[in-house]
Amino acid sequence: MAIDDLVTTDIGRAATAIAAGGLVAIPTETVYGLAADATNEAAVARIFEVKGRPGEHPLIVHVASIDDLDTWASAVPVPARLLAEAAWPGPLTVIVPRATCVLDVVTGGLDTVGLRVPAHPVAQALLERVGVGLAAPSANRFGAVSPTTAQHVARDLADRLDPQRDLILDGGSCPVGLESTIVDCASSPPQILRAGGVPVDDVRRLLDGDLADASGPSRASGMLVSHYAPLAAVRLVDSADDATALRAGTAGAEILDLTDDLVRYARELYARLRDADDRGVRTVIAVLPPAEGLGHAIRDRLTKAAAPRRV
Repeated sequence: MAIDDLVTTDIGRAATAIAAGGLVAIPTETVYGLAADATNEAAVARIFEVKGRPGEHPLIVHVASIDDLDTWASAVPVPARLLAEAAWPGPLTVIVPRATCVLDVVTGGLDTVGLRVPAHPVAQALLERVGVGLAAPSANRFGAVSPTTAQHVARDLADRLDPQRDLILDGGSCPVGLESTIVDCASSPPQILRAGGVPVDDVRRLLDGDLADASGPSRASGMLVSHYAPLAAVRLVDSADDATALRAGTAGAEILDLTDDLVRYARELYARLRDADDRGVRTVIAVLPPAEGLGHAIRDRLTKAAAPRRV
């Protein structure tokens, strides 16, 4: 398949594809998402088929504005509204009790739904144009490194998309580069299910400290032990000196260390891992950032990338 048949910058064309039940890989400030009309059961089911994603894993619904909370939620807990008012549009997802209109295929059969308003102008324009929520996990094969450019999406999914009905909407490189922070506001107190683009420390301040770590079963994207994994093995170290020492005894290894600029580390992490695979690097030795600010999310992604791989 010619990649040119799939990639476009035409938001109107993308809106037409969504309305016809197609899939559109869309840019957000976090990563590219594989989007479908969240009210179209057959279209949403194809997301799982194309990604190879287990059907019980719930999807995040991307909506146009905070006003959509009351459409998709049966009730909006106070913490959810507070976080939405402070962080939307932006890289934060709130999990709330689902409204009766929300499809089981979107939630994996759970009684909750994850919602967020993306900040990327292309995603916002598409949401305004289509007038529906868009269910959209990352636009890659399940468990692999997330895509932060349209080219990443094409390399991962071009052979699985249908050029007669699907598209990749090119909006450039994602400026944040890591997935959204997920806060389960249906729990009391709210729980952080995934660190992400909004630092956990900021969420804690917004909720006056009324926040707990994740507990209970996996119920949101990125909660599995192994995820975001490149082909290369990932080894984790705490310092540049440790990385240098480990590389000396590891054939085919390369060091990844952007700890002097955590915004850049987040933005470039997935692209660096993909590039290492493209060049045949056997082992990536990644220096962990401090556990503060965006460091929480970077450490989470690196830890999951380094975990034993699923069979």
